[in-house]
Order: sequence, then C-alpha cells, then structure tokens
Amino acid sequence: MPGDLFKHIGGLCVFVWLFTVVSSVEAQTAGVTLTTTVSETVLLSVAPTAVEGEGRAEVVSSGNTVRLTFSGAGAGSPVIRVPLLVRSNTNFKISGRFESDTAQLTQLSVTNVRATGRLVSTAAVDNVEVSEVDASNPFVVITGPRVSLGGTHNSPNNALQITLLVRIKPDSVGRWLAHVTFFHD
Repeated sequence: MPGDLFKHIGGLCVFVWLFTVVSSVEAQTAGVTLTTTVSETVLLSVAPTAVEGEGRAEVVSSGNTVRLTFSGAGAGSPVIRVPLLVRSNTNFKISGRFESDTAQLTQLSVTNVRATGRLVSTAAVDNVEVSEVDASNPFVVITGPRVSLGGTHNSPNNALQITLLVRIKPDSVGRWLAHVTFFHD
C-alpha cells in the first residue's frame, strides 16, 4: 500500500511539472499584456492661513474641497492670505463660492503661484490661467495642467501652492461670518 501511495504522489508530481513547463512555454510565446488605469485625482488643502486685521479663519479640507470660515466683530476689513495647495494627476479647474449674510467679498485675487518641490510639473507653474473673479457664485479662480509628477496625497514636494488674497468687508460694526469654499469642478 505505501508503494502505491508513492506511485500516485510521483505521478502527480510529474503531471504538475509537465503542466508548469507547458504553461511557461505558452506564456513566453503568447506574450502578456497588462492594461491599467489611474483614477483622475485633484486634491486641495491649505497651508497655514494668515489674517491681517480683525478676524479669524478656520479651515476644513476634504478631498477636492476646502471650506474656509472667516469671522470677526467690528467694521474693520480683514485681509486674508490663503496658501491653497493643489495636487493633481490631471488638468484642474478650481472654482469658489462666497456665502455670507453679514459681510461682502471685496477682493479675491491670486498673488503667487509656485512649486513646492521637484515633483511638480514645470508646465503647471508656467501654464496656469488665473481668472478675473467676479461677484457671481460660483466663480472660477484658476485652471491648469497636471501638477504632480509623483508622490502621495501628503508629499511635501508635489503640490502647486497658489496664494490667494481675500478681502472681506463686514456690513456693520457687529459680529460677522463668511464662508469661502474652493472646489475642483
């Protein structure tokens, strides 16, 4: 009985070996084609935001959306510098929306565009188009080609930093609240 068992195991080993050799020859002669796709991604985040004058800013980032909440008390018009970080593996279009019952958006402009490191495409820095922001909602802020040449969602050297200048004018001397949301269309 043990002899029959060894014959069966030996026969199985020969079969597996032959199957492996035939499969290997077929794979070498037939060729292998692997096709993949990468999802289009545009991610937005914000570096530390500076508020000049009365007021404060809070930031919430989630994927391709950044929501800034500005608040204060008094009639002073704060000037806010927002360093928006864009990472993308495709063309991007960043739009914005302003919301407030107690303040007005008096200026939103791009003051600087720069690469954060060596994994940023030079085409992204050279070919961004800054839009003239008007009072409509939503408004287009900036468009451009692919930004990131590699890295991850949090890599420090693969983002385009777009510095925005935001001026808000409160409607009265009391408390005011305003929201600016930036998003990829």
